[in-house]
Amino acid sequence: MTVVLTIGNRSIQAEEVLPMMAGYQMLPQFLQEILIDQAIESIECTAEEEIAAREQFYTQNQITKEEDRQAWLQRYGMTQEQLEALSTRELRVEKYKQITWDSKLESYFLGRKDRLDKVIYSLIRVKNDREKRGIGIAQELYFRILEGEQSFAELARTYSEGPEAQTDGLIGPVELSVPHPTLAQILTLSQPGQLTPPTLVGEWIVLVRLERFIPAQLDDAMRRRLLNECFNDWLQSQLSQLGSFLPPSSTAIDSDRDSAVTPTAP
Repeated sequence: MTVVLTIGNRSIQAEEVLPMMAGYQMLPQFLQEILIDQAIESIECTAEEEIAAREQFYTQNQITKEEDRQAWLQRYGMTQEQLEALSTRELRVEKYKQITWDSKLESYFLGRKDRLDKVIYSLIRVKNDREKRGIGIAQELYFRILEGEQSFAELARTYSEGPEAQTDGLIGPVELSVPHPTLAQILTLSQPGQLTPPTLVGEWIVLVRLERFIPAQLDDAMRRRLLNECFNDWLQSQLSQLGSFLPPSSTAIDSDRDSAVTPTAP
């Protein structure tokens, strides 16, 4: 048995490393970094790009002085060559994203656009109780607004049972992927200023009025976001495929994206 690391009075052997990484939930991250390194292996940077990336990395991590860099290397058990590779890694990852997905980005954007469009809307919601009081209240509020007796904002402050009561019923701008699917469909089909009759959305009876529709644009910020989505989807797919090759003692890889959870409340 080969001892690869000694910490205090504990000697860690080679065959213990993977199970220990799995136990500390470090194995998915370790595999992810290996996959990324394999992907960017052939990506090259110019000398000027390497110098700029290295200077930026040193500045961000406050290791511009030689003594600071040496302390960094000792802390992380790195060589100078590994540090230099790390300093350009983010740049090479960005280049890999561009090379792999930039030409496909427009079609990907068009396929996602209906969920990337943003809306600003006004909302009043009341509970859909068993006694049907909620629908009665919502209908009364609907006709008050329709006939100009009171403003939407005033009624939202008084009657709405969600946090939008604190903002005069106004919500947004939010992407259409955020509201409950029923509410998102209503907003998609509405015209600005259009007041929708009381509608059941989950446990709520809602009145909704579209204030403004903001179409998504494939600008620089959106391109960066979508490139990141494509890269992360690819990476999670690669990790999922590796799942069956992990040691039996390893923890399962969580392939869910952090941003994949879509709120369903109005």
